Amino acid sequence: MNKKILLIFLILLSITLVSGCGSSADNFSGNSSTTDVNPESVEDSGSGVGNGDIDILYQISTIDALLQGVYDGILPVAALETHGDFGIGTFDGLEGEMLALDGNYYQIKTDGIAYPVSGEMTTPFATVTFFEADENFRLEEPANLTELEAFLDLKLPSENLFYAVRVDGNFSYIKARSVPRQEKPYPKLADAVSTQSVFEFENISGTLVGFRTPEYVKGVNVPGYHLHFITEDRRAGGHVLDLEMENGEASLDITSAFFMELPTSGDFYNVELGQDLQADMEKVEK
Repeated sequence: MNKKILLIFLILLSITLVSGCGSSADNFSGNSSTTDVNPESVEDSGSGVGNGDIDILYQISTIDALLQGVYDGILPVAALETHGDFGIGTFDGLEGEMLALDGNYYQIKTDGIAYPVSGEMTTPFATVTFFEADENFRLEEPANLTELEAFLDLKLPSENLFYAVRVDGNFSYIKARSVPRQEKPYPKLADAVSTQSVFEFENISGTLVGFRTPEYVKGVNVPGYHLHFITEDRRAGGHVLDLEMENGEASLDITSAFFMELPTSGDFYNVELGQDLQADMEKVEK
């Protein structure tokens, strides 16, 4: 009888051990699958990555690619809107200036008018974020563009972070531009802006929308300030070339995370990037 009981006990023990090993294997297999992580699913982890964190600067393509004539739209505005309610960029074929403010996207064409944008329109280059001000500053003294940028630089916690910049103010003068749609074979941006339309606004109120990016991202984005303008009634604007500001309020959104998607086909695959960046940028900003 004792031998039979011992035999039954050993059989039961073997079954338990085998079952335990199977469970452990399953658990190990399940844990190993977590290495395939979708960055967009990571939220509130402290890494600053994911749609749950609003302090992410999202960018499609690079400014260098745009400088070299990569103008084909690759991302619909409807998709871009899921990454930000504030930002700047351009549209398929380099047709006009993009400006996003308070969740509304606009296309400023060569007539200077700001048109509402449909979700089906595409962009070859854009930078957006969900704007939430971290710092606010009152601007009481008149300032030109250089002086305004210098004032904002003094307020930065660090020059090595990304900042979304919003300035609501009264302007005695603003010089802005928009570039017409380009046709293939696309010229470089420095050549495309030779056909730009320039607008001059006087004694007008409105909003500057844009970003300040660190010097070390040259080629990825515009080092320093890149600003677009839209009037208070949201009817006109353009890419800012110069300004004279009377007074207003500046807001900075400190953005410590940067996420970029690159084109996966088309001209981007073959263009030579990193060529004469500084010279091309200087031509574009005139």
